[in-house]
Amino acid sequence: MPDIEAFRGIRYNVPKIGALADLVAPPYDVISPRQQDQLYERHPANVVRLILNRQRASDDDERDNRYTRAAEHLRGWREQGTLIEEDEPALYVYHQVFDYAGQTFTRRGFMARMRLSPFGSGQVFPHEQTMPGPKMDRLMLMTTCRANLSQIFGLYPDPSNAAQAVLEESLGDAEPLESVDDLGVTHRMWPVTDQDAIARVADMLAERPVFVADGHHRYETACEYREHVRQVGGLTPDHPANFVMTMLIAMEDPGLIVLPTHRLFSGATPLTAEELSAKLGDCFTCNIAAEGAKMADEVWRQIERENDQGLIGLYTAADQQWTLCRVTDLGRARLDGIAGDHNPEWRALGVSILHRLLIEDRLGQTELPKPKYVHLVEEVVEGLGSGDYPLAALVMPATVDDVRTLSLMGERMPAKSTYFYPKLLSGLVINPLE
Repeated sequence: MPDIEAFRGIRYNVPKIGALADLVAPPYDVISPRQQDQLYERHPANVVRLILNRQRASDDDERDNRYTRAAEHLRGWREQGTLIEEDEPALYVYHQVFDYAGQTFTRRGFMARMRLSPFGSGQVFPHEQTMPGPKMDRLMLMTTCRANLSQIFGLYPDPSNAAQAVLEESLGDAEPLESVDDLGVTHRMWPVTDQDAIARVADMLAERPVFVADGHHRYETACEYREHVRQVGGLTPDHPANFVMTMLIAMEDPGLIVLPTHRLFSGATPLTAEELSAKLGDCFTCNIAAEGAKMADEVWRQIERENDQGLIGLYTAADQQWTLCRVTDLGRARLDGIAGDHNPEWRALGVSILHRLLIEDRLGQTELPKPKYVHLVEEVVEGLGSGDYPLAALVMPATVDDVRTLSLMGERMPAKSTYFYPKLLSGLVINPLE
């Protein structure tokens, strides 16, 4: 069962050093080189120097590399008072206020440290595959800095959002730490040190599963770090390495939004809409929906209206046509045969139909480079305008219910099946592991 605890977080000493907005950053894996430069310039103590320190040509030196420099910054900022440690163990209530589709939403959750259990052996469940490269990168950083610099994003069932309500009641009139990011999202955080409220929330979550929405690589890395501490003989039952900093949000929270992740394929064989339809054969029904890349928004609106995982919009740059492709019963039977190692719920996902049946099986494109993943239709149009992508796909995202169902079955979805918007900020709080 999930075991959550309060912790004495390390936070920026905002009154001393300036605005929080100048100090925080998006998660490391969505920071572009250009944004990295902007964050470096924004403030000399911006958290990007910890989570994504600049690479240098000399970084093969074990004593001076991006990880050791991050650790030096962390140590120096603590000594200088740029970063300060909480006086008491706390849970950290975290709100994100954002606009989407003409509405304003508030997503509410809280940060805690959660006891680790390897995937498959406890009540913490993954839903996406991981890759060795990012895990090694994060393990090097965690081992050198001995801290969780960013949080895992976990979901737990709570239809009445009762656990969150306990923490909200304890806030009173306290003023939050506040920051507005480059996308216009307002981030607010309050430390909660009320031990009664903390104990009540811990008890409420003790019998509930937690599903990792984002941060799979960091979670598995935290498990590896714990084993490292165990091997060197320093692991005790209450050692901080037994835990990982986690943002916990109720699956039923009204501010929980899952955006689609559309695909731009480079290296794909150029096809016209007619050639595409011929290759898809009786596995899909294909209908021309629009002409021109700029019509992507109209095509996506139709897909959203139908809300059907089996309906995919494809753009063929060779003739600038949008085609709506709907999987048929014969197509589903074909997918059952070629993906029988996955359960029916996995095979029903739009991303599974797209990659396994349409791209790999019907089009025979098994060696394509990793597609460019984008979340907004405007980004699809912009990408197609570059001329670099002969094929694009608009695909429905997996839902929160899909995450729950497949996770409990032990299945992992294809990469980029979900995009929980907005991303959590790094730098609001750091969890020390020593």
